[in-house]
Amino acid sequence: MAVKLCLDDKVARLAGVGPKLAEHLQRLRIVRIGDLLFHLPLRYQDRTRLTPIGALRPNVESQIEGTIDAAQVVFGRRRSLVCRVSDGSGAIHLRFFHFNSAQQQRLKTGRRVRCFGEVRRGPKTLEMVHPESQLIDIDNPPAVDAELTPIYPTTEGLHQGRLRKLTDQALAILADSERVDSEELVPPEILDALHLPTLAQALQFVHRPPPDADTETLAQSMHPAQRRLVFEELLAHQLSLKQLRGKARDFAAPVVSVNTLREHLLHAFGFTLTNAQLRVIDEIDEDLTSGVPMLRLLQGDVGAGKTAVAAAVATSLLAANYQVALMAPTELLAEQHAANLHRWFDPLGVDVVLLTSRLTRANRGPLLARLSEPTAVFAVGTHALFQNEVEYGHLGMIIVDEQHRFGVDQRLALRDKGARDGFRPHQLIMTATPIPRTLAMTAYADLDVSILDELPPNRKPVRSVVVPESRRGEIVERIARAVEDGRQVYWVCPLIDESEVLEHQAATDISAQLTAALPDVRVGLVHGRLADRDKDAAMAAFVDGSTDLLVATTVVEVGVDVPNASLMVIENAERLGLSQLHQLRGRVGRGAERSDCVLLYKSPLSRMAQERLQVMRETTDGFVIADKDLELRGPGELLGTRQAGAAQFRIADLSRDAGLLTSVQAAAETVLLDHPQMASALIERWLAERVEYANV
Repeated sequence: MAVKLCLDDKVARLAGVGPKLAEHLQRLRIVRIGDLLFHLPLRYQDRTRLTPIGALRPNVESQIEGTIDAAQVVFGRRRSLVCRVSDGSGAIHLRFFHFNSAQQQRLKTGRRVRCFGEVRRGPKTLEMVHPESQLIDIDNPPAVDAELTPIYPTTEGLHQGRLRKLTDQALAILADSERVDSEELVPPEILDALHLPTLAQALQFVHRPPPDADTETLAQSMHPAQRRLVFEELLAHQLSLKQLRGKARDFAAPVVSVNTLREHLLHAFGFTLTNAQLRVIDEIDEDLTSGVPMLRLLQGDVGAGKTAVAAAVATSLLAANYQVALMAPTELLAEQHAANLHRWFDPLGVDVVLLTSRLTRANRGPLLARLSEPTAVFAVGTHALFQNEVEYGHLGMIIVDEQHRFGVDQRLALRDKGARDGFRPHQLIMTATPIPRTLAMTAYADLDVSILDELPPNRKPVRSVVVPESRRGEIVERIARAVEDGRQVYWVCPLIDESEVLEHQAATDISAQLTAALPDVRVGLVHGRLADRDKDAAMAAFVDGSTDLLVATTVVEVGVDVPNASLMVIENAERLGLSQLHQLRGRVGRGAERSDCVLLYKSPLSRMAQERLQVMRETTDGFVIADKDLELRGPGELLGTRQAGAAQFRIADLSRDAGLLTSVQAAAETVLLDHPQMASALIERWLAERVEYANV
């Protein structure tokens, strides 16, 4: 008696799977038989019908059947085998650039042939180039396919036909009545309320759609069967984040409250906090008295005052003799934070230290010794803050600036520096890249979110203009006038070296051109390939005003605060994403003077580039820009998925599937409360072998 297989069995147990094929499948993350069912088609081909040749349309994949009227080798720019096929309704040419004598012999005049391929406009008539073809016995023609043909993501050495046969075996195992109930991990009351099919129904349809399936709806991933699977994937992510948040509450954290140090700091600021800053400080203060680790995301547009908020709430920890660590993505930004914190805290007697990889050994030793003591200190630095030799004596809070620039492992390493005996430090994650609500509901569902939605009264919105590069001369004249008025200017170039492919102007070339065109202007140059010492010198010269015009790559996107800079020119602005353009624009407008951003573009503009530049011209609201960026670019690119370790979805698309998120959140609460065993199984199904990106 044959042993019944189950979906948890290794894929190697399927018929026809040897070690080599199992290796190919593993490249696609197909290890268990059940993984085949969640390796979903990219698209479909319709081989369920024959299309009359006379009804063919260009750029559409079609299946035809007809008689070969003529076949000959044509010598043009490339040698090709051309066969004329007709069926009484019309004729089409089949063209093969790669063929052998056997194929030429097979496709002879008078033979009947069935072909599948994309129809194109040829020199004289419609044609198919290298179609799939088979000879047909007129007396016994094969039936057309009973279902749409799925096209799967694949890898070298693994053909579509083999994947389909393996998936057929997996579907047969799922169809076993004993398996169906055990594989269904979404409670029936949730499916009924949302009018979604069962898992078995959804998988059967998605892998083998019937001939009458709505191909347009399938192509848009909007069929109910696809929505059922998208819903389950989003639910799995939501559950994983909620579970991680629940685990965080199992630990203890410092219980601290507001004190007189806060009052002294607010006076040392020399400015009045906005209502938004005061509201966010109250939210964080409440976290700090709860006794469980704070996990809070602080969103605020460029210039909204996130650092001041972080410093204010840090006083509660520092006054209670805890240490606070602020991690920044670049040494420049760390130094800028340290300078501000020194200015605010030195008069109050609070020790601020800067830890970067460039610290000399002589200076590093005493600093590390200071951090290892259980006394209050405000540590600022880059990834150097969590290197092995760094030990904290009493770490109470971690502040991560520009969180999307750090990998998950880096954030976890710093958190673990302060972990001991059931204790975890508080965490405040800050970003000046506004995150659309749909992303925050999923990628950061384990964090409480605070938003600084108000700019200080002295900050004037930056005016943005879109200018073709043909008017470059006018921009150069404008720079000369700005410098004459005592202002400073940025000129940002996306690339360091000239690229013939992208046709970008390189920063080095622009610097030379502007130096020649503006002999009375002091021009500086900074880019990522400069030695750290030279880069710091160029930045410092601009900060202290000894450079009038700074030509730079996007290295200035984060970390430069020069209130005297009131004009920015962004070269090839059409090449950059909205969030990056917004971040760059935020480098100006930091003083009391009116500031401008010139978006210089190269024609012709694509539709997407036109939309991006139009948005930049119309709004300075970072949240409006973030929503539009999500719509145009998608969540992976917007979050910097590879760098940030953020959510990577197999089939869900947050910009397309945002409408499901409210239902997903409600379902997650139901599953955790009433079906906790299902929650673990769902997470295992969709997130196994992946980085637990939200565990920060």
